[in-house]
Amino acid sequence: MHRDLIKFLAFAVMVLAAPLVFHGGYLMNVLVFVGIHTMLAIGLNLLLGYAGQISLGHAGFFGLGAYLSGILTATYGWNPWLAMPLAAAVVGAVAFLIGFPILKLKGHYLAMATLGMGIIMYIVFNETIDLTGGPSGLSGIPNISIGSLTFDTDVENYYLIWFFTLGMILLSLNLANSRVGRALRAVHDSEVAAQVVGVNARLLKVQIFALSAVISSVAGSLYAHTMTFV
Repeated sequence: MHRDLIKFLAFAVMVLAAPLVFHGGYLMNVLVFVGIHTMLAIGLNLLLGYAGQISLGHAGFFGLGAYLSGILTATYGWNPWLAMPLAAAVVGAVAFLIGFPILKLKGHYLAMATLGMGIIMYIVFNETIDLTGGPSGLSGIPNISIGSLTFDTDVENYYLIWFFTLGMILLSLNLANSRVGRALRAVHDSEVAAQVVGVNARLLKVQIFALSAVISSVAGSLYAHTMTFV
């Protein structure tokens, strides 16, 4: 863990210094997208890399987080700082409920089931025109602000996104080096052996599925408030 922390701190310094090296709106915008997709990768790494459970439908959770946060702020006038955690909570609850039946499956069946879940979410987003705007999308989503500071420039968005991304990295490092992380690796290696030593493999898989969905939701919400459009 000590070595991981040193690597994390070195990476964090590089992230903080990047705007001083990479000038121009285009490069900053690219790095914003890198941060958003890094969050998605962190969630999938916890699910696939540690727990060994494949998901081809996490784009649906990303979209659900983006749309929920966008609808609450653009349509109902909520503050983004209230909309984002509510969106994450809803996505986590949905993933938890879906996870119980879907994670009974294994291998190709699990892959196909999660892919189908993602496709169903896409259809719902596309067809609920009154809420999501359908194929035309949802516009008018406000930028995130703290007091008088509004994150509406490329550099400000960069620091906002990477603040959350670094937080997710630190969370995943702590989780990986905890008792839960060891249990996840045990489930990955052999679910039967993990159950023999007292790991509730089914519940653990559902919990990590929900956590990875929440991380995807946060990434989606940040995307919505950064782009101001979904």
